Amino acid sequence: MGAFAMKFSSRQLCLPALLLAFVASTPALALASTPTAEHARLQAEAQAVTITRDNWGIAHVHGKTDADAVFGMIYAQCEDDFNRVESNYLTALGWTAQADGEAAIWQDLRQQLFIDPVVLKKLYKQSPAYLRQLMDAWADGMNWYLASHPDVKPKVITHYEPWMALAFTEGSIGGDTERVELKPLAAFYGEAHPALAAAEPASWAEPTGSNGIAIAPKLTTDGHALLLINPHVTFYFRSESQMSSDQGLDAYGASTWGQFFIYQGFNQHIGWMHTSTGVDAVDEFAETIVRQGGKLFYRYGKELRPVTTRQITVRYRAGDGTLKSREFTGYFTHHGPIVREADGKWIAEALMNRPIPALEQSWLRTKATDYASYMKVAELKANSSNNTLFADDKGNIAFLMPQFIPKRDNRFDYTKPVDGSDPATDWQGLTPLADMPSVVNPPNGWVFNTNDWPYSAAGKYSPKQADYPRYMDTFGENPRGLHATRLLTDASGFSIPSLITAAFDSYLPAFARQLPPLLADYDALAANDPLRKQLAGPIALLRGWDYRWGIASMPTSLAVYWGDTLWDEISKADTAEGLSRYDAMAAKAGGKARLDALVAAVDRLEKDFGSWGVPWGEINRFQRLDDTLTPHFDDAKPSIPVPFTSSRWGSLASFGAHRWPGTKRFYGNSGNSFVAAVEFGPKVHARAIKAGGQSGHADSGHFTDQANRYVTGNLRPVYFWPEDLKGHTERVYHPGS
Repeated sequence: MGAFAMKFSSRQLCLPALLLAFVASTPALALASTPTAEHARLQAEAQAVTITRDNWGIAHVHGKTDADAVFGMIYAQCEDDFNRVESNYLTALGWTAQADGEAAIWQDLRQQLFIDPVVLKKLYKQSPAYLRQLMDAWADGMNWYLASHPDVKPKVITHYEPWMALAFTEGSIGGDTERVELKPLAAFYGEAHPALAAAEPASWAEPTGSNGIAIAPKLTTDGHALLLINPHVTFYFRSESQMSSDQGLDAYGASTWGQFFIYQGFNQHIGWMHTSTGVDAVDEFAETIVRQGGKLFYRYGKELRPVTTRQITVRYRAGDGTLKSREFTGYFTHHGPIVREADGKWIAEALMNRPIPALEQSWLRTKATDYASYMKVAELKANSSNNTLFADDKGNIAFLMPQFIPKRDNRFDYTKPVDGSDPATDWQGLTPLADMPSVVNPPNGWVFNTNDWPYSAAGKYSPKQADYPRYMDTFGENPRGLHATRLLTDASGFSIPSLITAAFDSYLPAFARQLPPLLADYDALAANDPLRKQLAGPIALLRGWDYRWGIASMPTSLAVYWGDTLWDEISKADTAEGLSRYDAMAAKAGGKARLDALVAAVDRLEKDFGSWGVPWGEINRFQRLDDTLTPHFDDAKPSIPVPFTSSRWGSLASFGAHRWPGTKRFYGNSGNSFVAAVEFGPKVHARAIKAGGQSGHADSGHFTDQANRYVTGNLRPVYFWPEDLKGHTERVYHPGS
């Protein structure tokens, strides 16, 4: 059996016959009660939970206790898309290769260097009682789903244990561990040429992250704070739901499949929107290794410390369907696991690994009632990857940095490996919240973040870069940040509709910067240069453009094809010099490269569509064909035109689209995945939209029922209050009934 065949807890339930046969044949797996009794217990637990599905298929879950709400919420997630729930936990636990085969071995090894089930089981026992109850309920909800749906065949995990919830405590899959590159990891641990997915053009990688905007009451029509929630991630990455209890829980928003807390959302009083941060919270330490007496040591100051080891078994599905395994010896220093070798040094990776406070923080913030109580939860300092945009019904707004920010000696450049033998490079505890570049209730009345630096979060009232260590940001400013600043500066009269309008504003500031040099390059051509005639039409089209996307816009098509081509041509040497790709395109690409990229763009459009003058909506499409986890698309099948573009060019509404195998059109698979605009008045109310629909089942009416609204930015009402649900309810039931 795979690594999932762990010792069953007292929460064992009546599972399908195959699993029961396995349990009966495995003496080490002792049940605390008979399967029948356990089944009855879980059935009774389910009766304490009510799930109300609204007319968009969204689950509104209520339980007597918070644990009941967790049980029902995760059960509803499994109903909607069990494949994604399981897939996320395979990633989090480092078990993906058991489903996907040998190519995932290195991904799994990377995760298992940081995630140890033995440790997580101990931490589960050490967790506060309330948190164990939530984890117990989470496992029960998953297992009750499997027990009540014997037709569902898990790929790997046939039984969920409560400790597994500690492997996945923040909203991002894989989290900070994904910063570890797989090729050098594989080279260090024994394979110079690992089987990895082929590299795609750089322009195909949509910038991930999110937009968040908070507006103070003084700038709104009704005198209430507003919050824009707009994560940019892979489509169908998160579930939308409401979870409430008689213990005061009542949270609504987006949860990453498999997690039992609302990751980005709101309750009756507050809202929280997370964006990816540029703070440096992950560091590499170059360790000096000494071999002595057949043992490994690493130098630290004047002493030699032993390198610790742990045996790691990575199981994988072979081509013939059998389960095989590879054994590795993982190496560790006090800085973290060794992930590669460079210049004769072993490189250790240091990152946040605090499962209990991280899960506590993710849960407890959903029950905060104002800014003060939210910040009390933040003192757990177990959020490493997320900025936060905050608003509440008292009128407070805020931009907050991640609370896990190690203090360091600013003499050292932590964007590169630092000398692990020098104690001065070690982390020196965590940064106090008061010492972070945050903004609370600025006089201008707005804050935002678009995965850029904190130093423009509130216009002229933003934190000053000179006041903070350089490791507080590694991103700099981006075109979406410039766009947001342009929209928010001196604006007023905001409402939910106007905030939504701002979120879908069509301006593309990156092209406003990049195209004038191209036009100048063309104007500088000699009169007899053949490019003058060849490019006359495309240049004229671009010269008259207002830099705004639209379904009917031909300049958008031409600009995107040109921009993507030049983006891919920018050398790594340019960006290695510290230039952004935007700076390299504008300042270093040169006239020949810019004009050649336009020639290539024209050629590609003519080849694929018969003309270089093609409306953007003819190219850029939304399509959802089936429920497979790996996307695929087909030009011959129905699709919907999408007006907005990649956020790379400064579009606040993000649609990461490109050609796919066998297609000429662009199809999106990431970007705007969930959008909500929330008003915190006497009674909170909101509008929202998801990419496609709530259900992951192609035969469901909620598979693509939101698609037309999604592509037009027509957000639907959120049914937060019981009275909102009246007349909009499809089904009311208990889990398993």
